[in-house]
Amino acid sequence: MIGGGLQSDAVGGLLGRAVDAGLALRWVGLAAREGGAGMCWSAAGTRLDGEEEADLRFDLASLTKPLATATLLLLARRDGLDLEQPVAEIVPELAGSPWNGVTFEQCATHTAGFPAWAPLYASGCGRDAYLDALRRVEPVAAAGSRVEYSCLGFLALGIALERAGGADLGVLFADLVAEPLGLAQELGFAPPADATVAPGERRWFVEERALTARGISAAPPPAPAGVWPCDDGNARGLGGVAGNAGLFGTAAAVARLAAEYLPGGGELLNAAEAELATRCRTDGLEQARGIGWQLASSPGCSAGPALPATAFGHTGFTGTSVWSDPDSRAVFVLLGNRLHPGGRTPDLHPLRRRFHTLAREAVGAGSHWDEGD
Repeated sequence: MIGGGLQSDAVGGLLGRAVDAGLALRWVGLAAREGGAGMCWSAAGTRLDGEEEADLRFDLASLTKPLATATLLLLARRDGLDLEQPVAEIVPELAGSPWNGVTFEQCATHTAGFPAWAPLYASGCGRDAYLDALRRVEPVAAAGSRVEYSCLGFLALGIALERAGGADLGVLFADLVAEPLGLAQELGFAPPADATVAPGERRWFVEERALTARGISAAPPPAPAGVWPCDDGNARGLGGVAGNAGLFGTAAAVARLAAEYLPGGGELLNAAEAELATRCRTDGLEQARGIGWQLASSPGCSAGPALPATAFGHTGFTGTSVWSDPDSRAVFVLLGNRLHPGGRTPDLHPLRRRFHTLAREAVGAGSHWDEGD
């Protein structure tokens, strides 16, 4: 639902300039109250009626962490999983390794001591090979001592949730999250190859550069057969379904699921679960982190000055972001893929911060922002 006015035009103009600057070939921005009615803009600056971009999915990259993995972690708590429980109790392959005692909460808050990234696929693809590789990864810090943003911790978390739930992470997400919220056609892992998806890299340029820089001769995993490939190599090595990346979705679906974490919860999460996930659990450390989510009080984060310190959100390496403001109950989604076609990685934080400022102004002034319009 679209409101007119100068502020709305300003957001569209911002995204158009982002295209002109080569930050990505296509952008979709969305500002929605409680994940419902709101305003949407396309990359070229044209205001949309909410239908034209409805089927366009993006590789959400690390938005997978809060939207899929953290949500499934909260649901697993209902069946008795304890956040303070060591992951190795569910994944015994990690017992006797440096990760023997790290907990589900430490993985979910990036305080387990895992390094940011490693090409687990370099020694073989699949869960067994990845767990063997994880055993040999050296910590960068003692567990609980600092925030070190890490894809590896969420890879371990995803495998543990599969063990606890007795199914593939993609199946768990579809059955326990997407289907109950009516999002199965808009949000999920490994979409079919003929799905309407904003394209990513034409080859795996980013990871090829990373492998070369580390002196590793392995090649990034190829695209899984029959599905749209995500841009994350470790996730592709698991068939496109992983705890750190692999989720694809539309802007509306991202907003809808993120809104489950607003105060009071929603249809899927209750108030206590939403509060648990979005409360700072890393006091005194480098970043303010909840369960899967970053808080806007983190220095230098992408929220920008327009959002309060209590806002929570996340970014994705491809060019995606979602931030939620619990005060106004607004959700701001910005989706693009900066990696298409050649694997460029321009800094997107200035764009995200400006988007939040202009989108917040737009929804504050738009005549169609009223509840029920």
